[in-house]
Amino acid sequence: MPTLAFKLNDHLYLRDPQHTQLGQKIIHSSMLLIDQLGFEQFTFKKLAEEIDSTEASIYRYFENKHRLLVYLIAWYWNWMEYRMEIFTSAVADPKEKLKTCLRILAEEKKYDPTFEFVNEEALHRIVIAELDKTYLTKGVDDLNKEGLFGGFKSVCGKIASLIHVINPNYPFAESLVSTVLITANQQLFFASHLPSLTSLEANESRYNRLYSFLENVVFCSIKADNKYA
Repeated sequence: MPTLAFKLNDHLYLRDPQHTQLGQKIIHSSMLLIDQLGFEQFTFKKLAEEIDSTEASIYRYFENKHRLLVYLIAWYWNWMEYRMEIFTSAVADPKEKLKTCLRILAEEKKYDPTFEFVNEEALHRIVIAELDKTYLTKGVDDLNKEGLFGGFKSVCGKIASLIHVINPNYPFAESLVSTVLITANQQLFFASHLPSLTSLEANESRYNRLYSFLENVVFCSIKADNKYA
């Protein structure tokens, strides 16, 4: 069992998978399968075969595969916020806090032993490839009413609040931060698959380059225009 479990929205699941051995197995193996196959080719039947169980057992935790994907993405954003809280707790300067948050967004994601059932490397690749599938749907308004994007919104709010402190007159903090959260993953996707759309290269330097880009975008936006300074 993990030493720590996130409190995720109850509407994400039928039964919280973090608290049972089978549930953790579902989360772990679904990450590996979606990472390997892509969301379109992923099915509960394939997952059941992978974990040597039944589709019915998976449906006791998630009503469909899209809800599972939304859960995985929500878990990722909760993990991001958790890391931001840890690494900014002793930082007093709001500018340095903001830079730290941007570094956490941009850095290479590695295994976190606090959560033994989660492969954070595979999960991040899923976020990069599949994030837009969680909200670019006809049912997005209903999902939003259920609060299923709370993790993303919370991270956005945390970073935007720092911008409000740094420059209270800047009027686009939430728009800037939500754009940066999505852009951080898009740029990594472009580096691997559509390289002419990014200045990042598909090598180890891309994470440092991504951080430099995010820092440039954010700090130039909130300070460059005298109208908002």
